[in-house]
Amino acid sequence: MDCRDAFIGWSAARRQESLYRIVNNTRFLVLPFVQVPNLASWLLSRNVRRLPEDWQTLYAHRPVLLETFVEADRFTAACYRAANWMRLGTTRGRGKYDRYKRRAQPVKAVLVYPLNKHFRRILCHG
Repeated sequence: MDCRDAFIGWSAARRQESLYRIVNNTRFLVLPFVQVPNLASWLLSRNVRRLPEDWQTLYAHRPVLLETFVEADRFTAACYRAANWMRLGTTRGRGKYDRYKRRAQPVKAVLVYPLNKHFRRILCHG
């Protein structure tokens, strides 16, 4: 997650303290037989507007940044870009628990969406 961490500008210690303020979008799929123009980006935009308040209600804190990972070899992430998500770079393909530094996972594009214009200040300084 070097590209995300560089984008935010936080230290390893601060990342440990503030990572809970980032929400990861793990899966997003519109099946190919659904033919509605701009549906994916429309859904993502609606989700972005709704999520902070819902998260506050459920977990008693408001996230400041959304992130997602898109398999770079299989998908273009066009719906995320159309919904104003920013592409920061790619993962190394090692996975979360790789202790041996071997590429075992697909390389994924890292995309983020700031929910607060002061997200860097909040994540880096609390």
